[in-house]
Amino acid sequence: MLFLFKYIDDLIGKGFEWYVILKLLFYAAATNVAMALPLAILLSSIMTFGNLGENYELVAIKSAGISLQKAMAPLFILITCLGISAFFFSDYMLPVANLKMGSLLYDVREQKAAFLIKEGVFNNSIPGYSIRVEKKEKDGQILKDIVIYDQSKGQGNTNILMAKEGEMYKTDDGNYLILRLKDGVRYEEAQGKTGYNPRQQLTRLRFKETEQKFDLSSFKFKREDENLFKGNYQMLNIKQLTANRDSVTKINDSISNNVFKEIRPYHKIYYATQNYKSSKPFKGLNFKSQGVFAGVGDSLKKQTVVSTAIDNVRMLKESLQNTITTKKDNTTIIRRYIIEYNRKFTLAVSCLVLFFIGAPLGAIIRKGGLGLPVVVSVIFFLIYHIISTVGEKSVKVGNLDPILGMWSAIFILTPVGLFLTYKATIDSALFDVDLYKNLFKKFFKKKVKA
Repeated sequence: MLFLFKYIDDLIGKGFEWYVILKLLFYAAATNVAMALPLAILLSSIMTFGNLGENYELVAIKSAGISLQKAMAPLFILITCLGISAFFFSDYMLPVANLKMGSLLYDVREQKAAFLIKEGVFNNSIPGYSIRVEKKEKDGQILKDIVIYDQSKGQGNTNILMAKEGEMYKTDDGNYLILRLKDGVRYEEAQGKTGYNPRQQLTRLRFKETEQKFDLSSFKFKREDENLFKGNYQMLNIKQLTANRDSVTKINDSISNNVFKEIRPYHKIYYATQNYKSSKPFKGLNFKSQGVFAGVGDSLKKQTVVSTAIDNVRMLKESLQNTITTKKDNTTIIRRYIIEYNRKFTLAVSCLVLFFIGAPLGAIIRKGGLGLPVVVSVIFFLIYHIISTVGEKSVKVGNLDPILGMWSAIFILTPVGLFLTYKATIDSALFDVDLYKNLFKKFFKKKVKA
């Protein structure tokens, strides 16, 4: 539904076949696995252990001498397998799904809206033509009072065709639209043919019946080569991400080396200047001073030396600014590669972390079904998702280390999962409302007595 709401404007009115939209939905569902799978594990673990606690089955399990950790062990193995499967999915299948969806979505957006003639409105969908129809019959094929501006020659509205009636149909292959026009006239303006003639020629042709042919090839759905989209970060696996990151890093290093090579000649000239160690800072240039202009004769040559030095500094400054911009762009690209690289691992680990939050939560709250477990799971998942999103955006802008930013949600929620597991093991009444009410009443009574 989120996909449809987001791209509904790109899908409506373009005459797509049903399987094109179905493909988009399928690829969109595959790309949403990274968000849906951790939430599904969190919700299912809360519901499972909530049902066990609500039906006192956990009590029976513990009375048989089986601890909560042993009861969670089979599910832990299952979640571990799911996490490993999620890793391979994100490394092998998710890049392909992103590639398929990205290329198909690009073609969908580039597709023109279906050709549709409305009454009393000029239609400019066909390149080089503007068509207006005063009235359409119920069958949609018979047209009345037709006006066609032929702009295909790029000379403006110099060719106008008007007809009282017309019939519209397509060729068998659907590549052309034919308008069979009746009782009309064509007006065409043109420049004089011989020599310099400021007067224009007007040609008027009346007809009883004629046909106008329009090319509809631009309305057919065409697919671009998918290889054009393979360079995107989300469409690469771990091996490709590592290779691309290393190549961009080498480019950045070579840029730094080139900068030093470019600066070194100016650096040598500066340190080769006479008495540079004993020279004092000065404001402005004193042409009478021999320290800076040693070996330079008249003042005209000194001015030439100054202007040349200023040009050299300006050129060096512009070169360094361009280099800094290029290095910043390359650093941003490297960070994006690192983000996608770590995302494939965080998906697998997040399944385990959210399981260790959901299972003890279910054992503590002892509620199954789709009531309280859904609320609790959504709250914890929102916490996980918000921390992950903030960390990722901080990495993109360079405010946070990529490893720390991408793993921040795991680092924060792992202690929470361990704490909840400990509380569930000792049968803690962590979410018992009556317990907190009693504590509040005792605290209030002590305040009153005091």
